[in-house]
Amino acid sequence: MNQMKKYSNARATLAIAVASFRSIIRSPSAVVFSLAFPLIFIIVFANIGGSPVTVDVGVAKSCDTINPVYQILKKTGVVHLIKNQSASEMASNLSKGTIDVILDIKNNRGLNNHEKGWTIYPPLSALGGGKSPFTVNIQYTKASQQKDGIFRSLLNGILFQINSMGSTVEQPVAELKEATVQGREYKYIDFILPGMLGFSLLSSGVFGTAFVFLSLRLTLVIKRFFATPVKRYSIVVGEALARLVFSWIGALFIITVGHYFFGFTLVHGLITVVNMLILSAIGLIIFMGFGFIISGIAKNESSVPPLSNIITLPQFLLSGTFFATTAFPSWLQGLANILPLTYLNKAMRDVAFEGAGMGDVTHELLILGIWFIIVYAVAVKTFKWE
Repeated sequence: MNQMKKYSNARATLAIAVASFRSIIRSPSAVVFSLAFPLIFIIVFANIGGSPVTVDVGVAKSCDTINPVYQILKKTGVVHLIKNQSASEMASNLSKGTIDVILDIKNNRGLNNHEKGWTIYPPLSALGGGKSPFTVNIQYTKASQQKDGIFRSLLNGILFQINSMGSTVEQPVAELKEATVQGREYKYIDFILPGMLGFSLLSSGVFGTAFVFLSLRLTLVIKRFFATPVKRYSIVVGEALARLVFSWIGALFIITVGHYFFGFTLVHGLITVVNMLILSAIGLIIFMGFGFIISGIAKNESSVPPLSNIITLPQFLLSGTFFATTAFPSWLQGLANILPLTYLNKAMRDVAFEGAGMGDVTHELLILGIWFIIVYAVAVKTFKWE
């Protein structure tokens, strides 16, 4: 008589994962949200050549901020002034295209105190040698040529306006000095593709998990599992493995299409892809936690979409998925900087375009880790097996 095979919980977990994966690929909604929608958005945005409407301007520490040129720029909605970076950080970000311009205005005719906000100017006639009161030093980058054109046109208009007001003197009120540094071109596909990956992971993690576990509970499938030796964690791990494999396949497909058809930047090639897949796994696990919470508090399947949208819609709109968060007003940026998708998107972009490793995105990983603890602490309290 043959001995009965010893029960293996690992084999049971794998069987659940395989069955769940088959269920996912047979679901039209899963394919649409994870593959079709992100791909459509990538094709549309890549071909219309859209770009964030804000020009990111790094303000040098030595820049005079009392002068009229700076004051007009400060009130211009299209310009986002960045003053909290060191000179080396600004130079590095300029070459990468994450900053579009570096601005340094020199005051040639007065003493000033930036902290107290005062400036003492002698009369224009006191200047010798035809020297202008202000020199506007600009550094552009070839990595952001479209934004450079916007800023150059804006600045020329401001200088024309100011110099016209000072036309009673021989020399112009402000003169312009420009330079351009080399840099890797930052294309809009480099912005939109990581956001679309985040879109896919959030949709799959929240909607997919919530619907699956609520359905398993309502149809008493989980209750039948309890009549077998299958451990509870096997059900969760099996579902997570299936969703992770499906998300990795989708991510590889999106990255491949983006890279070979639209020029998506992968600085370190395969290593960059691996790092993006690791980040995808981290993001998916966190977003699945939201799905567990919803499946625990939802009374029926019709209540899943509105509950899921409360979690997903703010992140789709505010986390830098379609638009740069710097384009938002400051109070809205504060809200965006709380959301987990914001940090996943930023980490993805840093890894893909800037060539950052996992050790270079520790701040983003720390915030995601905090979200993991919060989400699963709530999920443990709300999730129901029966």
